[in-house]
Amino acid sequence: MAMRLHLHLLSDSTGETLENIAKAALAQYDDVETLRHFWPMVRSEAHLERILQEISQNPGLVLFTLVNADIRRTLETRCRSMGLPAIAPLDPVNHALSSLLGQEAKARPGRQHTLDAAYFARVDAIQFTIAHDDGIGWEDWEEADIVLAGVSRSSKTPTSIYLANRGFKTANIPIVLESPPPPSLFTLKHPMVVGLTTSAERLIQVRRNRLLSLNQAPETAYVDQDSVTREVAYARRMFADNDWPVIDVTRRSIEETAAAIITLCTERGVKPDGK
Repeated sequence: MAMRLHLHLLSDSTGETLENIAKAALAQYDDVETLRHFWPMVRSEAHLERILQEISQNPGLVLFTLVNADIRRTLETRCRSMGLPAIAPLDPVNHALSSLLGQEAKARPGRQHTLDAAYFARVDAIQFTIAHDDGIGWEDWEEADIVLAGVSRSSKTPTSIYLANRGFKTANIPIVLESPPPPSLFTLKHPMVVGLTTSAERLIQVRRNRLLSLNQAPETAYVDQDSVTREVAYARRMFADNDWPVIDVTRRSIEETAAAIITLCTERGVKPDGK
């Protein structure tokens, strides 16, 4: 039986370096179900506080690349109080370089990224994506590169953030039986709309775990078998009626889902930031 690991990745930049480190390390282990929680652009105590609440609800391994001493100290102190490991994987490399070169590292977030047009486009994509999560800002969807549609807890938000870190402006919208999406979703010209679907059984499991983590009643219509089955069927009919590409996320990680979407973008000529 696979072990489950909650992996929290915190970065004060795009998190691309940290993500690659984590991926390389995890490749050495078998039978591990990794639940990644990705937190880019962590540059304030308020942002960190929200993340720490999520970490307390889903304890696991914390990896970070944070150069701000105060934010870093807060993270390490709070993780220590929760009994969780908090590791800065670049520290040994920086210490060795500092010793050999006889100078201190410049404590600037994301300094390894060249501040070229592509870098700023990626930052812009992240800001757009955060501002257009969960159906917010639908009036601006034409500015998106990708719009993800799916029922609640079908990995829309983390997949959107991942795609944003690859430079794609990504919006997402929940498909809810009782509340149809805005008509503009069906008339979009520029963005590629992708439907995310999953099995009702897997969805119920994810939702029930979410309710338990929030100390809410675990038996509601939100996790009722018949209700969830109808909800999934409704979303799938919508995808089919509009001829949107569909990705089943039941057995996919966030990275695998995003990779499949990027492949669709390549096939259809959709490029980051509309370029």
